[in-house]
Amino acid sequence: MAKGGSALRDIAVIVDSGGARRAARLAADLAQTAGAHLTGISLAVDPMVPIYTVAAPIPTDFIVAAHEQGMADAKAALAAFDEIGNAAGITSEGRLAESITGDFSGVIRNVILSDLAVVGQNDPGRQEPLRDALIEALLFQAGLPTLLVPYSGANAFRADKVVIAWNGSSQSARAVRAALPLLALARSVLVAIVDEGAPPSDRIQGADIGTYLARHDLDVTVRTIANAHEGAGQAILNLAADEDATWMVMGAYGHSRIRQFLLAA
Repeated sequence: MAKGGSALRDIAVIVDSGGARRAARLAADLAQTAGAHLTGISLAVDPMVPIYTVAAPIPTDFIVAAHEQGMADAKAALAAFDEIGNAAGITSEGRLAESITGDFSGVIRNVILSDLAVVGQNDPGRQEPLRDALIEALLFQAGLPTLLVPYSGANAFRADKVVIAWNGSSQSARAVRAALPLLALARSVLVAIVDEGAPPSDRIQGADIGTYLARHDLDVTVRTIANAHEGAGQAILNLAADEDATWMVMGAYGHSRIRQFLLAA
């Protein structure tokens, strides 16, 4: 069970339409550890009608058949989720949500009061429909802390050693606060600060975040790492691999995709 008073009591997971369903298995394992309720959301994606330069009728039978197949796949995923929940011995429920042309309002309604969303990384060998857009909807439309599960190698959540990517931003701080229930399960916490070449200051870099986490009774180490040519993100990933970290905490960008494009241009 989680250490005293963990706030993680309601977890939502996006159930993959097929494959190993690693996200659902990991979420069930985490729910068992935290004593949390798990809700599985299966997404039925309606067919997107293509736009042609020359207008052409789309057969109604095709659209109906595609819709029925999507619903059948979603219901089959919920049945698989029920088996995962029963095997883990947790309280769980499955819900079906439909998405038409990328609208995730049905998903948002079902997860909005969850403490954490769990979703699988898109597998290049077995693509889930609209997965990248769905991840952004969980983060920015639902405003949920989101645990992204790699498409290979992870079936259970091991909180042993965590790396926190810290840059002092509000996004980083929000991610750390949201992760506190999971951080309480960790044996060691490594805060990684990428050297961005900022001018020196009178404050010790990372002192504030180190103190904050120590006040939550966490075993914290703060380390500044070099920003190699591959960029800050890859530097953090390399450190996590070198330290055998089992998970990471980091903030998502906090402005719109179009502004991100304009800033990067």
